[in-house]
Amino acid sequence: MDRMFRVLAFWTGIFTVMFFIGDMQKTALLFLVQTAFFLTVSYLKLSERMYMYLFGAYLTVFMVGFTWYSNFILVPGFE
Repeated sequence: MDRMFRVLAFWTGIFTVMFFIGDMQKTALLFLVQTAFFLTVSYLKLSERMYMYLFGAYLTVFMVGFTWYSNFILVPGFE
């Protein structure tokens, strides 16, 4: 399970680079923080259950943040 968190760190790192190249610094910083989180957690040698709990907590925080952003920050149809 620790290797899957390294895979997540790899892909979020790829997104970090792509967002940085695309001149989206705030999004790149967000993905850099996620990369650091996944990489740090992957080397903690936790149990499978704890890795699943952490991933569930990560998904919960993501969904709450995404819902909040899409309801209160995002303006539909505005460029």
